[in-house]
Amino acid sequence: MFFWFLALSFVLVALVFDSPALDYRMVMLGSVLPVVELLAGGPWALHTLLAPLAVLVAVMAATRGRRLARRRGLGLPIGLFLYLVLDGAWLRTELFWWPVLGARVSSGDLPDFKPLAALIALELIGLAVGAWAVYRYGLADRQRLRLFCTQGRLDRSQMHGDRPRRPRMR
Repeated sequence: MFFWFLALSFVLVALVFDSPALDYRMVMLGSVLPVVELLAGGPWALHTLLAPLAVLVAVMAATRGRRLARRRGLGLPIGLFLYLVLDGAWLRTELFWWPVLGARVSSGDLPDFKPLAALIALELIGLAVGAWAVYRYGLADRQRLRLFCTQGRLDRSQMHGDRPRRPRMR
């Protein structure tokens, strides 16, 4: 499952945070990074709650006093958290809570791979959500796509659609 994680993490964060300045590339990277562990014979730390928490603390510490850098860096731990949700990693209690519930991760902690039809269905859903995101955020436009690819940002005018912005409370 690749497009499932990429597209859903991007869309969920864009809809929830509604922030044009967040680096969505980092969110997407964080959402697929744990897949690399599986390809390398994992799961290991990236399938636990410890990894996104550690990355979150590191980003917060490294970007102290630099608000824009912090906003861009927060995408990575957000993506790692979303992987845990979208994969259902939280259902494997001993792995998810490692090392709290034990110091050893066994091969029995590997996720149960769904039937091939289910994997294909999830990938197709991911592709459909990705296509909707391209339409919703205007990424077919060359300038908007360049902004997204080079800076990870979305065009501010595309973030709020037709709905009026609420005035900020002071």
